[in-house]
Amino acid sequence: MRIISGKYKGKRLTAPKKLPVRPTTDMAKEALFNILNNRFYFDELKVLDLFSGTGNISYEFASRGAKNITAVDGFPGCVRYISKTAQELEFSISPVKSDVFKFLEATPEKFDLIFADPPYDFSTEQFLKIADLVFEKQLLLDDGVLIIEHSDQSNLSEHHQFSEQRKYGGSIFSFFEIE
Repeated sequence: MRIISGKYKGKRLTAPKKLPVRPTTDMAKEALFNILNNRFYFDELKVLDLFSGTGNISYEFASRGAKNITAVDGFPGCVRYISKTAQELEFSISPVKSDVFKFLEATPEKFDLIFADPPYDFSTEQFLKIADLVFEKQLLLDDGVLIIEHSDQSNLSEHHQFSEQRKYGGSIFSFFEIE
C-alpha cells in the first residue's frame, strides 16, 4: 500500500501479512480523495475511520494534514500496526481496539467525516446498521458525511440519509449526510 498524496506522497507501507484485511485499492482511494479534496479542508477535519484495518485511509488523511483521526478496529494486530506506523510517521492518529458497533453506541464524540470499510461479506442489514447508529447517535457534525465502502453485492441507496454513490472497480463508496 502507498500514500497517494500529501506530506508522505508516494511512501510505501508494508503491513504484516497475517492481518485479516482488504485494503482499499490505490485507484479507489485516489478517486475518493479527489472527491473529498473538493469538499473539505483536511487540516480542519475530525475523522473517524471504522474497520480501519492497516490504517490505509487514516494515513491518507494524516498525510494531507488532518490532525484529529480516530482509527477503530477489533483486531489487536491491526491496532498495533496503526499505532506503530502513526508513531513512526508522527501522525495524529488515535487507534482504538473495539468492536465498531459497540464503539458507535458508546462514543460521545462527533466527527466531520466518518469512513467505514467493513468486510465486503457483511449483509446489507449490517452495512445499514452502521448508518443507522451514526445518525441515531448524531455522530456527525454539521455538514458532516458518512462514507461506507462496499461491493456491488450490496445496495445501500434505500437508507433515508443516503445521498450518492461512486463506483471504482469492485468498490462502491456510498455517501450519507444529515438531511
